[in-house]
Amino acid sequence: MSHLFEPLTIRAVTFRNRIAVAPMCQYSSTDGYANDWHFVHLASRAVGGAGLVLTEAAAVEPQGRISPQDLGIWSDGHIEALAKIVEFMHNLGAIAGIQLAHAGRKASTAPPWEGGKLLDEADGGWRPVVSSSAIPFSENRPVPEALNIEGIQQIIRAFVQAAKRSVEAGFKVIEIHAAHGYLLHQFLSPLSNHREDQYGGSFENRTRLLREVTQGVREVLPDGYPLWVRISATDWAENGWDIEQSIALSDKLKSLGVDLIDCSSGGTLPHVKIPYGPGYQTTFASRIRNEANILTGAVGLITSAEQADHIIRTNQADVVLLGREFLRSPYWPLEAAKKLGQNQVSPVQYERAWS
Repeated sequence: MSHLFEPLTIRAVTFRNRIAVAPMCQYSSTDGYANDWHFVHLASRAVGGAGLVLTEAAAVEPQGRISPQDLGIWSDGHIEALAKIVEFMHNLGAIAGIQLAHAGRKASTAPPWEGGKLLDEADGGWRPVVSSSAIPFSENRPVPEALNIEGIQQIIRAFVQAAKRSVEAGFKVIEIHAAHGYLLHQFLSPLSNHREDQYGGSFENRTRLLREVTQGVREVLPDGYPLWVRISATDWAENGWDIEQSIALSDKLKSLGVDLIDCSSGGTLPHVKIPYGPGYQTTFASRIRNEANILTGAVGLITSAEQADHIIRTNQADVVLLGREFLRSPYWPLEAAKKLGQNQVSPVQYERAWS
């Protein structure tokens, strides 16, 4: 058996292989509700053989959306539509997971195909946007409102309530989004966090909000359900968040009941030079896995079956997460299984295509 198609058990959940669909924003919701587009988008990847299918970032508050079209989990009303998608994916043998998120100072923008511009309230945007400090993401973005202590506590409650709703909807994996320059990452990075209270300054203080969110979420999850955290392992910028801090953070998160670190990078600053290339973030997953002794996921320009299998076989990561490659090919796992000589079970309706 290829290593890529070995089952993986985390707590009480067994994934049929090491292939996960990374969260990919679809900008197709109205008031945060999942719809037919989300059903087709997510279910087709389960049909295609993925072991885990993660939703796009689901906002824990309305003002935590990147755009007005983002998926949401801030209301009990969001549960029903998501539950139908989850049940369908589980019936296909995939595990359904959800990513919980808050955009912070990067909120209130148009979808990418509309230029991603900042939206005024007249165009469906909102104010204020919030952050760790009153530092805008870029020159053409508004100065965010620095969260006070009560505001921080509200953010923690929002993540915890969203986790409860996620469990009610049937999701078996919860991922906390602390990457890509969104709110939790804004607290982690010294480039965006200039606070002078218990949530700023030292490493211990800058990581406090994520640790408190993690603790709160873990407490409301069933013991058998895995908890993942996505981080940006580096800001790719001088004096920013870096891999050494990521390793130290991962060790702390492990002690709070986190089972896997999903290792991405960047997002704190615009126009940062990132050395893109095949598997360019895999080194981060490898270092965190070996130095913090925690399961990791590798993501970023992983495109071929041989490349993905090599990452798992050489113990650089425990899971590979694919994003754009899944947009190009929803049935990538079935194609990879054929290339690697692995008998991956496909839906009976499709078996003749892979025989």
